[in-house]
Amino acid sequence: MPDVYTPRRAHRSEFLVLRGLRHHILRWGQPLPGRPPLVMVHGWMDVGASFQFVVDALGDEREVIALDWRGFGLSATTGADCYWFPDYLGDLDALLDAVSPGAPVDLLGHSMGGNVAMSYAGVRPQRVRRLVNLEGFGMPDTASAAAPERLARWLDELKDPPSLRPYATLADVAQRLAKNNPRLPAAKAAWLAGHWARETAAGFELNADPAHKLANPMLYRKAEVLACWQRIAAPTLWVEGSDDQLTRFWGTRYPRADFEARLALVPALERAVLRDAGHMLHHDQPEALAALLEPFLAGA
Repeated sequence: MPDVYTPRRAHRSEFLVLRGLRHHILRWGQPLPGRPPLVMVHGWMDVGASFQFVVDALGDEREVIALDWRGFGLSATTGADCYWFPDYLGDLDALLDAVSPGAPVDLLGHSMGGNVAMSYAGVRPQRVRRLVNLEGFGMPDTASAAAPERLARWLDELKDPPSLRPYATLADVAQRLAKNNPRLPAAKAAWLAGHWARETAAGFELNADPAHKLANPMLYRKAEVLACWQRIAAPTLWVEGSDDQLTRFWGTRYPRADFEARLALVPALERAVLRDAGHMLHHDQPEALAALLEPFLAGA
């Protein structure tokens, strides 16, 4: 293994029961009077520890809380055979009731977490003071005619559930992380690997329920999502990397013009692009991201 990254701000691991399910949260710093916590929610097939590098780049005075979504990281799996997007909203609502019951928070989400955060901020606008979305583009709108095929695919996959490949060593996990993101330094990949995977009798496996990989039987409805986005009251910061991830993910199925039209509906929006960064921009440019976050979050 290469040298392993040493965090500047060590986190504390805690466990909360949210909606009957044991969730893992990471906490940095202590609550401060008049300063809301910064709550961070990660993307699909990721973990809350993914935010360590940007937390290290932020000032020491802010309390930061990161959640492992259900079925990811050290949070419990549901025991069911699939996961539902509204459950993330419910878990986030329960988390905020637990960590900041009397005051709004600053909320940051990456990728899937960015989409959850955006919807939540429209459904519960009074609970979010500042909102940050890191590359949470959403997905292409889906026509109703696609429902039968999608449901059939879901039923087929229930009979042959997905699995996650094992890794012989933690170094192999780190290599996988580096392959996913060539900008990730080896020391950071080695540190992340210990949070991304756990040791088993057969080697190492990812801290993720394979059921997350099932086809989603519920169609993505752009109109419903935008009805939430239009209700966001918090000043919102949209940040993306300079690499065009939207085109890489979706091609012509979700053109940039469609996304720009969606983003234009967010009431109070600031935008930024981080140079030399891809989808994992909080790994690629944590210092540059922190430099954007600090003045934005310091707003009254």
